[in-house]
Amino acid sequence: MVVSRELIGQVLALPVRQMWTEYDAEADVLYISFRKPQQANDSIMEDDGNIYHYHDEELVGITVLNASQKNPA
Repeated sequence: MVVSRELIGQVLALPVRQMWTEYDAEADVLYISFRKPQQANDSIMEDDGNIYHYHDEELVGITVLNASQKNPA
């Protein structure tokens, strides 16, 4: 696995200090949670194909669909 500098910079810029990740290889979906339990009360799918999960105005998670196809390298 190759991790790009761009990806590292994006992760470091996130306003969170802890995150949990899970990758479902069969579905090719990456789940990123910034709070456990996530307790999202709103989700928005953006044009980039990612689903952003919010609790009120706070971003609490991201679901990356077709994750293996989104290699930033």
